[in-house]
Amino acid sequence: MKAISNLTRRDFLKLAGAGVLGAALTELRLDRALAQSAPKSGRMTISGIPLYDSPSFGARKLKLLGKDAVMAVTEEVEGDEGNPFNKAWYKLDNEGYTYAGWVQPVEVNYQKPVFDIPAAGQVGEISVPVCDTRLDPTLYAKRGYRLYYGSTHWVKRTIAVRQEKSIWYEIYDNHLHQSFYVPAHSLRLIPPEELTLLSPEVPETEKHIHVDLGAQLVTAFEGEAMVFSSRCSSGAKGTRTPEGEFLTYHKGPSIHMTNEGDDEANIYSLPGVPWCSFFTGVGNAFHGTYWHNDYGKPRSHGCINLPSEAAKFIYRWTRPEVPPDVDYLHLPGEGTRVTIVNSGS
Repeated sequence: MKAISNLTRRDFLKLAGAGVLGAALTELRLDRALAQSAPKSGRMTISGIPLYDSPSFGARKLKLLGKDAVMAVTEEVEGDEGNPFNKAWYKLDNEGYTYAGWVQPVEVNYQKPVFDIPAAGQVGEISVPVCDTRLDPTLYAKRGYRLYYGSTHWVKRTIAVRQEKSIWYEIYDNHLHQSFYVPAHSLRLIPPEELTLLSPEVPETEKHIHVDLGAQLVTAFEGEAMVFSSRCSSGAKGTRTPEGEFLTYHKGPSIHMTNEGDDEANIYSLPGVPWCSFFTGVGNAFHGTYWHNDYGKPRSHGCINLPSEAAKFIYRWTRPEVPPDVDYLHLPGEGTRVTIVNSGS
């Protein structure tokens, strides 16, 4: 794993402690390097997203876009600040502009079916913008919940239905204790070599993740070398991400996250949350996110939201290493060290 900056861990921590990390990243041009490249397409994550005639919240509204509408991203430009670390706007279908934080980057990658599923199951990820599950493996069955691009699911077996010439994967939801069925062309099975530990030669004592809540930044170090950095979305008001020293001691490639039963007003239920690396016993984790693209703004329920590929790096780079045929691993006292601070406090 190559370092991504000449900024050493020692210098990085000094800047963070002085509260000038954001300015330093801009000067080093690292802040721009942290941004995702412009996607080919985008899915609207909420209902009523405005499309403007210029990249500004004060511009003329052309129309409102519905949730799950998918449009081509024809250009990425800088516009009004959506959060302190994000001024990215997308031009959609060459028609108008909207703030990138409302739009999930997506692709359409249809898959060939795989029939040889290991007995214990195998993790797969949705490879199309939107996919409706079924309660039985047939096109005429009742719909289950909807799945989104980048979400991950534990695949139990492949089912071919000759009468309607359809092929399905059975996925199992450990939270609901229920199976659902996904069209095989919409889900990519992840090969074991894509789940191996990254930088296995680096001693565990040399790996360290630093989270700065003030800068909304997750950074990984191998010794003094910075090897990874990404904007995040930490816990919002009322569900702040805890500060302190932790270990990534339990992990799973796909988790159904929910606060149902907590007697809270804002109930959420999110199946297939990808690449979860937990660092507390009450559910705080690094994980991928398919319900927003607004990194740089606290908006989670205590977790650290990351783009899915960034969460996958953390999942693969940290210990304990989760075997490909295991859907959840819990090893108290083990894991990679995590330090969470708030340079803005």
